[in-house]
Amino acid sequence: MKIVTIDCDYLRPRFAASYLVHDQEQALFVDNNTAHSVPLLLEALKKEGMRPEQVKYLIITHVHLDHAGGSSALMRACPNAILLGHPRAIPHMIDPSRLVASARRVYGEAAFEKLYGTIEPIAAARTRIVEDGERLAFGKDHLRFIFTRGHANHHMCTVLEDERAIFTGDSFGLAYPDLQKNGLYIFPSTSPTDFDAKEAKKAIQAILTSGAKTAYPTHYGAVSDMAGAAKQLNSMIDFSDDLLAQSATIPPEQWPRFFETQLRSRMGADLALHGMTLTGDTAELLKLDIELNAAGLAHIAAKRKP
Repeated sequence: MKIVTIDCDYLRPRFAASYLVHDQEQALFVDNNTAHSVPLLLEALKKEGMRPEQVKYLIITHVHLDHAGGSSALMRACPNAILLGHPRAIPHMIDPSRLVASARRVYGEAAFEKLYGTIEPIAAARTRIVEDGERLAFGKDHLRFIFTRGHANHHMCTVLEDERAIFTGDSFGLAYPDLQKNGLYIFPSTSPTDFDAKEAKKAIQAILTSGAKTAYPTHYGAVSDMAGAAKQLNSMIDFSDDLLAQSATIPPEQWPRFFETQLRSRMGADLALHGMTLTGDTAELLKLDIELNAAGLAHIAAKRKP
């Protein structure tokens, strides 16, 4: 099997990826980014000497739109493909109306169109719910699905068993290529609305014990030092959980600033260990993640408030 990393050019280069897996006979995509990225995915397929009719599966790790927003457009282009996903994810692909309405409220109409384009329903007959631990033949290899709560309650990872590869969505952190100049730098996503520190650490352990030797997070590219990655991720999750405990003594109106300030300080210190500073292009690259992670922690703090 060959694994091809495709830069979806979402927000900026080397920020979000889709993965093409094939054996020259059949192919699959893991995470489909947005409708705007579909031409890039199809071009990658063409460069591999394959046709859309040979795509057997589209796999979504979860329904956040930078992972699943391009699914309906890619399904139209790949007439034989079946969409695979978590039991809580597939219904949102069959009827994406609530998902789309929520995103439109958050981003506004113009920004939503610019970011995500058109998201249409996918026929139920072209979808398949997979279960935790289920195995599915793909060519001479097998896919195995692992449910990984922590980032989202409907999140799953996919193991390509013979290749000892695991496609981790957002359950094994974010490892932007531009931040890997002086060794691995990876951090978790605590974005709204489902972050759960205990479940996030369980997901990391499940990934470590999956039999895979290389992780492929959607943001972005292969991570071969899985033990080193897990150590960094668990440390930052513990830090985030400590911030949640501290927030109990802080007025709710101060939470957004508190979480963002603390996360920026910690990430700045971690970057310094890798010979980088949280300024310039690096600050711009991490700005959205810091804001989203802070918002996620504030959301959890509000849920915990008596």
